Amino acid sequence: MPNNCVEFVLGGMAACGAGFFTNPLEVVKTRMQIQGELLARGMYTKHYRNVFHAFYVIAKCDGVTALQRGLVPALYYQLVMNSLRLGTFQVLTNRGFTKDANGTPSFPRMVVAGAVSGCVGAAFGSPFYLVKTHLQNRTTHSEIAVGHQHQHSTMSLGFRKIYKKEGVKGLWRGVDAAVTRVMIGSAMQLSTFSYIKHWMETKEVFKKDSTMNAFIASVLGGFAVVAVMTPPDVVTTRLYNQEVDAKGRGVLYRNLFDCFQKIFRKEGLFGFYKGWAASLIRLAPHSILSLVFWDELRLFYYKHVEVY
Repeated sequence: MPNNCVEFVLGGMAACGAGFFTNPLEVVKTRMQIQGELLARGMYTKHYRNVFHAFYVIAKCDGVTALQRGLVPALYYQLVMNSLRLGTFQVLTNRGFTKDANGTPSFPRMVVAGAVSGCVGAAFGSPFYLVKTHLQNRTTHSEIAVGHQHQHSTMSLGFRKIYKKEGVKGLWRGVDAAVTRVMIGSAMQLSTFSYIKHWMETKEVFKKDSTMNAFIASVLGGFAVVAVMTPPDVVTTRLYNQEVDAKGRGVLYRNLFDCFQKIFRKEGLFGFYKGWAASLIRLAPHSILSLVFWDELRLFYYKHVEVY
């Protein structure tokens, strides 16, 4: 298999491994981001007071298995999006795009490569993220329901219903927000991870192939991505989950900019950081696991598989 193809496969495998462990946090984050939609603080009932309370409420009302709701489209999303995102970034790196004329890793070039890679991955993975959001927010108990409740219980049923009502275009509803979200997060994550890891290897903080290099670089990359990614993440969740009319138009938000404007006007700056703790608890380990799995899979492949 050509090396470029391998890079895409390894990126997807790494992300799926991370996605399985962090999906319960994604369920909690999704509900907390939708809670109190377009309502000022103190004007709505908080069904989920914090991350730990949300875990308890969801498990109590919907059952423990509900914490893995939306897992199938979540894993498909990770496979498609991160195969393309991580694979594209590594191919650009392998071809020297992320280095300057002297062959030294360039942070600005890494930012551009990360952003481009994120755009590609998010665009193709958007339909899976759409259905994932619907399933993760869905509850069978009205007393803990937040936002619009989509009435499909599986990924395939979700795709059929959306396609029947809105056509192919409906499967990519909100893709502009998704691309913005991943572009910002990917640019920050991959550039930070790659630059710090290269610096640590150059300074020989640990042995060159040590897992610690990838772990520490991914920890810093994970915190960096949470800081810049939460506002567009909230907007993406809102656009994906909103109800649509008979013509496939959003009932609450017309587009990305309309959503930003309404959240700020109705909920204030705080509205963009709903679910911040859940995002941190979810994104940091997901980023760490994805990047560590990715780095270790690449090391394993190029050491033990490619030689045969």
